[in-house]
Amino acid sequence: MNAPHLESSNEPLPARNPQTLMAFDLGQKRTGVAFGSAMLASAQPLGVIQAQGDQRLQEMAQYIKEWQPEALVVGVPLHPDGKPHEQTRFAQNMAKQMRAQFKLPVLEVDERYSTTQAKSWVEDSALKGGQKANINVDALSACIILNQYFETHKS
Repeated sequence: MNAPHLESSNEPLPARNPQTLMAFDLGQKRTGVAFGSAMLASAQPLGVIQAQGDQRLQEMAQYIKEWQPEALVVGVPLHPDGKPHEQTRFAQNMAKQMRAQFKLPVLEVDERYSTTQAKSWVEDSALKGGQKANINVDALSACIILNQYFETHKS
């Protein structure tokens, strides 16, 4: 199922499409982080932030400083019918804070089912005895969100 693109309409995009992006799967308790290259159209998991409020933004800032992305991608959850819910507002509010804090484009992507996909992938890997079962579900979900962005922005 292709997820609709929710890119923020009030956020000006750079003169060219960003080539390096960092994605965040925002949760109330944990935030998955992934980094990717538009040229390769692939993402890699970086880790999980287990902090809230200002501490979460500080830990995001550390990732951003280390990896130097040109833009940020935030997963915005919606109900299956596309309607917003409490987590939608949380993610959109975080995106707004991130724009103000980091002065980078923050692109919003529909993340319906990303965590479900990540959990399924980890479970399948564990059943097959694969090493990939050790990847954190939240970081993997951030990869899925970033890959959804790449899918909707193919050249």
